[in-house]
Amino acid sequence: MTQLSIVIPVYNEEESLPELQAWISKVMDTSGLSYELIYVDDGSTDGSWEVIQSLSRQGACVKAVRFFRNYGKSAALDTGFSRAAGEVVVTMDADLQDSPEEIPELYRMIREEGYDLVSGWKRKRFDPLSKTLPSRFFNRVTRMLSGIKLHDFNCGLKAYARKVVKNIHIYGEMHRYIPLIAKWNGFSKIGEKEVAHRPRKYGSTKFGLERFVHGFLDLISVSFVNRYRKNPMHFFGLLGTLSFVSGLIITAWLIFEKIRGLRLGLHVREITNQPLFFLALVALIVGVQLFLTGFLAEMMTSSNSQKSDYNIEEEINPGS
Repeated sequence: MTQLSIVIPVYNEEESLPELQAWISKVMDTSGLSYELIYVDDGSTDGSWEVIQSLSRQGACVKAVRFFRNYGKSAALDTGFSRAAGEVVVTMDADLQDSPEEIPELYRMIREEGYDLVSGWKRKRFDPLSKTLPSRFFNRVTRMLSGIKLHDFNCGLKAYARKVVKNIHIYGEMHRYIPLIAKWNGFSKIGEKEVAHRPRKYGSTKFGLERFVHGFLDLISVSFVNRYRKNPMHFFGLLGTLSFVSGLIITAWLIFEKIRGLRLGLHVREITNQPLFFLALVALIVGVQLFLTGFLAEMMTSSNSQKSDYNIEEEINPGS
C-alpha cells in the first residue's frame, strides 16, 4: 500500500504548482516514503488544469480531478479523500504557504504516535489582519464549543490516518471544522504540530469577509448535524413536547379558571376571547408540527444514502 497520499485543493494557482510539486518530490525522495499526489482543481479559471496535466506526465504518481465549477475547499478535500490510497493522508494548500518539509514528521506522528489526526499550527503567520483576526476569533470559539485544544482549526496542513478520511463526510465550508467532525465520529486522538508559514509568493488570497459570517453559520450547522443527524427526533421531539405540553397546561388552566368562576358566580370572559387561548392553540399546533418534522426526518435519515453531487469534468488516474 502507498504510505502517503497528499491531497492538494487548487483554485487559480498555476504559477505555484510546478514549484510545489518539485519541492514535494525532493522532500519525499529524501524521506524514502512512497506517495501519491492528488490535485483537485476546484473550477480554476486560469491555466491550473493544463499545468496539472503537464505535471502528471513527469513521472510522479499524480491523480487529478477537475470540477466543472468552483464548489469550495470542502468539496475538493472530500473528493480527494475518496480517491486517497495512502496509509496516511496529508492535506496542504497549493499557494506555497505550507511547507512540504513538515510532511515526514506529520506522517511519523500518525504512524508511530498513534494519532488519528494531527493539525498544523501556524504560530507565526504572514497573512493580513483581515484574515488573522477573524481566524483567531473562530479558533477561540471553536475551542470553547468543541473542547478540542487546537490553536488553529483552519490550518490547511493536516495529517490523517486513513480510517479517518474514509469515515467522515465534509461539505459546504466545513473543512475548517474537520477536527470537530472527526471527534464526533469517534476519532478523538487529535494532536497538533507547530508548522512554518511562508509569505504568499504568487497570486492573491482567496479569503473574503463573507467567510466571517459563513464560519458562524457553519459552526452552528456542523454542531447540529453531527449531534442529531442519526436521531433527529431527539431534537424536534424535545421541542415538540415542550411546546405541546405548554399549550396543554395553558388550556387546562383556562378551563379550570372558567369552571371556578362559574361556580363562584363571577363574571368570566369566554375562553376564546382571551389572548392566552390563542397562545395555547399556537403552542399545540407547533408541537404537533415539530413531532411530524421529527418523524419525517427520522424516515429520511433511515432511507438516505450519501451521494456526491460534484460535477467532474476530467480526471487523471494512473492506476485505472
